[in-house]
Amino acid sequence: MGDVLAGSHAAWEFEPDSVLIRFARGNRGTPKLFQVLGERRIPLEALESVTLSPGKRGTVVLRAVPRPGADPLMDAADGQLPENCDPYRLVLPADRELVAEYYADELRAALPGEGAGPSASYLVSSVEAPLQFKAYDGKAAFDGEKVTFRWSWTGASSAKWKAGDQTVAVSELTGVEWRSPDVFDGYLRLLRRPGDPALDGVAPGAVPPQADKDPAAVVFGLGYGPVHESLPFAAAVLEAIREASSSSAPVPSAHDPAGVAERIRHLGELHSAGLVTDEEFRAKKAELLAEL
Repeated sequence: MGDVLAGSHAAWEFEPDSVLIRFARGNRGTPKLFQVLGERRIPLEALESVTLSPGKRGTVVLRAVPRPGADPLMDAADGQLPENCDPYRLVLPADRELVAEYYADELRAALPGEGAGPSASYLVSSVEAPLQFKAYDGKAAFDGEKVTFRWSWTGASSAKWKAGDQTVAVSELTGVEWRSPDVFDGYLRLLRRPGDPALDGVAPGAVPPQADKDPAAVVFGLGYGPVHESLPFAAAVLEAIREASSSSAPVPSAHDPAGVAERIRHLGELHSAGLVTDEEFRAKKAELLAEL
């Protein structure tokens, strides 16, 4: 496609295999989250569907719906972003509805289609590390490999001071839990792997302590941990966790006994069906047995 459709806070550039979203910088009313994101390339395979609906005060809204698991930012947000902070919405004047409808149809024709299911890997990149922000009870930093919480003299609870500053490698994490600072009791919690030494004495399935007493969490307050700082931080950690999990996943061995046995069984079925000669069966079976 290659065309550009400009809205109130962003412009979408349509490419053959992706949509490049460039967010407005410095414009009055543009959410700070958009200014931090800058621009995002959304592969078409990361999208589930596209909608076009009436907006407020003489506008229409073109929205791309991401597949679950395709975007770490949306995974971290977990449905907590208000509409005006949704990076997949493009707000246009109502007189551009026909143009928006054309692009919506073009996108729909190029998408994998509904029912593609959750993505097995993140297809949209988050904001790159290093990242940091100031929470109410400490400072959070992420260098791409580890997360560090350094407690504040004035805000941190005695439980956190007793535990000391925290440094956790992404390889020790299974995820993060982000609760928006725009609601009561917002926080960012690191979810550790079972068996982590830091969890000694914690019963499996036990309810974690309140965020203000949990050394694996920082809490937000007025002006501390705003969405545009804490959410990209959470997304970057999520992306690093998934990348670490993928790189450390065991690769099935070609010499696995169970796999060899299954291949011999399948070979026997082909032989019984007359699709493999006696000589071919004996030679291939011997070859498979030699792998053990």
